[in-house]
Amino acid sequence: MSPAPIGGEFTSVRAVGGRPRFDAGARAAGTTGPQAVLGAVRPAAGRRRGRGGAEDPVLVVGAGPVGMTAALLLARAGVPCVLLEAARRRTEVGSRAICVQRDVLNILERVGAGRAVVDAGVTWYRGRTFHRGREVATLELPRRPGFPPFVNTPQTDVERVLEARVRQEPLIDLRRGQRVVAVSQGDHVELTTDTDVFRGTHCLAADGARSTVRDLLGIGFPGHSFDDLFVIADIAVDLGHPEPERLFHFDPDWNPGRQVLLHPQPGGVHRVDWQVPEGFRLTDEHIREITGDRPYEVRWQSTYRFHQRRATALRDGRVLLVGDAAHVMSPFGARGLNSGICDADNAVWKVALDRRGEAGPDLLPSYERERAAAADENLRVTGATMRFLVPRTDQERAHRQAVLEQGRVDEIDSGRLFEPFAYRDSPLTSPGCDGELLPDSTHCGPGFTEVNGTLIRPDGHLAAVAPTDPQAALRQATGFAVLDCLDSVEAGEAARKSVHRAVFHSDRKA
Repeated sequence: MSPAPIGGEFTSVRAVGGRPRFDAGARAAGTTGPQAVLGAVRPAAGRRRGRGGAEDPVLVVGAGPVGMTAALLLARAGVPCVLLEAARRRTEVGSRAICVQRDVLNILERVGAGRAVVDAGVTWYRGRTFHRGREVATLELPRRPGFPPFVNTPQTDVERVLEARVRQEPLIDLRRGQRVVAVSQGDHVELTTDTDVFRGTHCLAADGARSTVRDLLGIGFPGHSFDDLFVIADIAVDLGHPEPERLFHFDPDWNPGRQVLLHPQPGGVHRVDWQVPEGFRLTDEHIREITGDRPYEVRWQSTYRFHQRRATALRDGRVLLVGDAAHVMSPFGARGLNSGICDADNAVWKVALDRRGEAGPDLLPSYERERAAAADENLRVTGATMRFLVPRTDQERAHRQAVLEQGRVDEIDSGRLFEPFAYRDSPLTSPGCDGELLPDSTHCGPGFTEVNGTLIRPDGHLAAVAPTDPQAALRQATGFAVLDCLDSVEAGEAARKSVHRAVFHSDRKA
């Protein structure tokens, strides 16, 4: 599959930092031809060495979906990592995050996991919204080649797929039962756990909403929590639907003044989210309002309060916060897990260049610039959704009531579905380029690529479109703002090495 908006085959493709070569992983995945070259680069530039002469790894904290994706993307770029997880074993019950979006599936497919995540889940194309039992809106998602718009795969299954890939990758050292208790950094990062000390060139902290790394660095996590409670349950039941659908109920008779959301899952299981009052206890009577007299089984349930928070800084030196360690938001719209994997995708290629000495001074800081803007947009969207779902003022309640009773479809907000954030305002993006993600980024990375005059970043986002000075566009995309404005001979030499090793030349004929 070639990137649709480019309209051509990959040409003049090389990866920053070395010659492309095939590896066993690419052959095993069946990705031969030019695309496999893109996906199997093992950069060979100079690397940082530890005390014993061995190459220092990147330290990834947290072996959830975001942390494991980060580790696999690092391995794809030829970067070793140590993946530290506090828990001694993986959680194997409860759906938790379930909706994986198409562009994120493309990211996962770069590390050999996208198709497996789809196969483990349930694809749905229709969302129906009801108010007091009357259908007021229907969403039809496009059916097109490639991955589906969304697939419902429980987080437990996503983690199972990713861990299987992690354990096959020799560049990843997964260590469970390693709780981080101290962080220090200078020209490297050192993490102390209950039992060991780990040294690395950088650290990606993917250790969740209660991030230990974030707290140890003294980074704040401001925001607010909603008073309303939500009971989330995985219920095995055959509801008799001809095909899987997302069903959202506003103010049903059986949950007056509140909402209920149903999502299909594999194995005949439905994820049900009830907005409930304080002291609520889920009973057979509540469940029967959904299942009728059909037999059912509650496989898992939990009670949540939803939160809207973002870290005051997404980067501290060589430590980058990704996923829930950086931001948390309400789940309506499936923006949590999906944005977290985009965080990892953004961070990895920048760390890979920085550790090889090929990054400009603006590259690592651009992680925060780009992903903080993405987090703020996701928080804005989910905040608007929560104001519609759980209005706090008389004015908000009156607005919601009028929108639902009048069937004003464009204003009904049961969760605006996730879409990737465009880096049009990034310091890495050349003028005239919108910084959007390619519709099919499966074959992008681990280096930069150029297709018909368009410079594409390792994470599949556009960096420049038909630049008048291709080398200047590449310098900007790798964090060297303007070569002539660099303050030192050393920085200028680093920029020239980056350009020399990098990508930009074309087979186009005059």
